Amino acid sequence: MNGIEFANPIALILLPLPLILRAVSKHEPQPAAGIMLPLSVRDKLSPMTVAAKNNRYSWPIITAFLAWTGIVLGFSGPRIANTVAGMPVSGRDLVLSIDLSGSMTKRDFDLDGVSVTRLELVKKVASELVQRREGDRVGLVIFAEKALAAAPMSFDTSAIARTLNEMEVGLVGRSTAIGEGLGLALKRLSHSQAQTRIVILLSDGANNAGSSDPLAVAELARRLGVRIFTIGLGVEDTSSHPESRDAVDFVALQKVAEIGGGVAFRARSGAELDQVMRTIEAMIESAALAPPSLIYTDLWNYPAIISLLACCYIVVRSRSMR
Repeated sequence: MNGIEFANPIALILLPLPLILRAVSKHEPQPAAGIMLPLSVRDKLSPMTVAAKNNRYSWPIITAFLAWTGIVLGFSGPRIANTVAGMPVSGRDLVLSIDLSGSMTKRDFDLDGVSVTRLELVKKVASELVQRREGDRVGLVIFAEKALAAAPMSFDTSAIARTLNEMEVGLVGRSTAIGEGLGLALKRLSHSQAQTRIVILLSDGANNAGSSDPLAVAELARRLGVRIFTIGLGVEDTSSHPESRDAVDFVALQKVAEIGGGVAFRARSGAELDQVMRTIEAMIESAALAPPSLIYTDLWNYPAIISLLACCYIVVRSRSMR
């Protein structure tokens, strides 16, 4: 609700204090010294002189009242309360772990009718996913022969998407160390206080490098309460095409997801990859809105300025009348 309110409304009870003090004062005003004038002289005094005399005594009272009112209003803390709608908040931390091995340069996918590499497809679909995750804290891990934390956990999904689009094959080798990529993603979440912690691991090959066993890392994730979703990218898999060097080991990815409390998906085309990403999003609870916030605009400075000006006037007026 928008409107003017007071931070310390109890201060307003001080407003009538000068009137109360005047009423309870037992001191009677002393008659001012004057000069006795003959009636003939007094009768000739201009009415303007009487008006000026009355005006002379009324202005100090009005000015003192303004000064006191400004002081009291300043202490009462007038302010305007503006309601600001809550931002989306989810209580989720999400890490994307992306395979950046040499096979990601293979051009066997279509994107809007144009032949693209696997990496180009992943960049587009994954960056769109990240930008839809407003309210989530997102991190990025890339892996090949080694694993690298490409982007720290952040609510700035636009920055994460830009980092995704800058990925290039060869940054961390050309082999496929799934265990290393999964392990580093888990490490990024190990100190997270979020209610929901998720890893989405995408790979187009088989684990053939690194010292970490993907299944052991998945077991550790299960004990830590981190869910793992895996995506196998590619037309061929090691079960049906064991001789292919670029086949994805979907069986291993299924085991990792099963142990990690998530689901394994297969993407054989660009449309399937986009649908997989949206399916994972649907499986994650939608973000809620945080409670509305109140933003206050303080107004105490205005009555304070009025009080200061009134006090200055009283000082200048009193000196000029001496």
